[in-house]
Amino acid sequence: MAIDFYAFNTPNGRKISVALEEMELPYTVKTIDITKDQQFDPAFLAISPNNKIPAIVDPDGPGGTPISVFESGAILLYLAEKTGRFLPADLRARVPVLEWLMFQMGGFGPMPGQVHHFLTVENEQDRRYGLARFSKETERLYGVMDRRLADHAFFAGEISIADFAIVGWAWRHERHKVDLARFPNVKRWYETMMARPGVAKGFSVALS
Repeated sequence: MAIDFYAFNTPNGRKISVALEEMELPYTVKTIDITKDQQFDPAFLAISPNNKIPAIVDPDGPGGTPISVFESGAILLYLAEKTGRFLPADLRARVPVLEWLMFQMGGFGPMPGQVHHFLTVENEQDRRYGLARFSKETERLYGVMDRRLADHAFFAGEISIADFAIVGWAWRHERHKVDLARFPNVKRWYETMMARPGVAKGFSVALS
C-alpha cells in the first residue's frame, strides 16, 4: 500500500522524497502548496498540527493499521524503523546517526532557512544584520560538516537517514550563498549523494 506523502518543493520535503526512494517504498505525492496557505487547511492540520510540511499517512502502519507522522525528523526515524534500513540496530552505531540527524534539525536547516528569509527582505537596514548573523552561522555549520567528513565517507560512517536529512539542505547551498569548493569534504560527500539513483529520483519527483 502506498504511503500518502504531503509535501512541497522545499528542503524538508526533499529529505523525505529521497528517503522514500532510497528505501524503495511506494508513495503518492499529495502536494501542499505553501504559497497558497494550503498548510492551514483543516484536513491537513489533522495530520500535521504544526501546519508544516512534510507529513505522511502510512495505511500499513504498526499492527497493520494506518498512522500519520509529521515533522521531517520523526518521519525519517519512522521510515527507517519500518524498513529496517539506514538506521543501525546497534545502539553504539545508532548514536552518531541520531546526533547528525539532530544537528540538521536544530541547526543545519533553521540557520540557512533564515539566510533564505533575509535575502528577500527589501529594507537594507533590516536585511543587513539578519543576513550577516545567519550567514556566519551557516558558514560555521558547513565547517563542522567539513571536519566530520574529512575522515568519514558519510556523517555516521555508513549512509543513513542523517545523510538524507542533511542533503535536503545542502541541495540549496547556492541559494544560501555557499561555495562548496570552500568545503571540499562536503563537496565530495554531496556529489556522492547526488550521484545515487535513489537520491537523484528523490530530487526529480514533482512536489509542486
